[in-house]
Amino acid sequence: MRLDRRAVAAAVAERRVVWRLHALERMLKRSISRADVFSVLADGEMIEEYENDAPFPSALFMGWVGKRPVHVVAALDATQTLYVITAYEPDTEHFEGDFRRRRN
Repeated sequence: MRLDRRAVAAAVAERRVVWRLHALERMLKRSISRADVFSVLADGEMIEEYENDAPFPSALFMGWVGKRPVHVVAALDATQTLYVITAYEPDTEHFEGDFRRRRN
């Protein structure tokens, strides 16, 4: 099953979001706010899909918070609840300069 981009945006708009402890810990350490994550999920680009992730399909989203690139990994369950798994600022060691494509 693929992650539906419109369902993600609707979950964000309606705040049907579960924050995984891992995500909150990483966000605090990386100075990424909930508002930053909501912005990336609502307006950012889905750059990778993980259709076979368990227990729910997930995806990597990329967006800009000011001049700062931010990646968010999130999953959507059958009830259309969104789970924020992690958030981080990508680097050019692991991603191309546009932060959308992984380096080989």
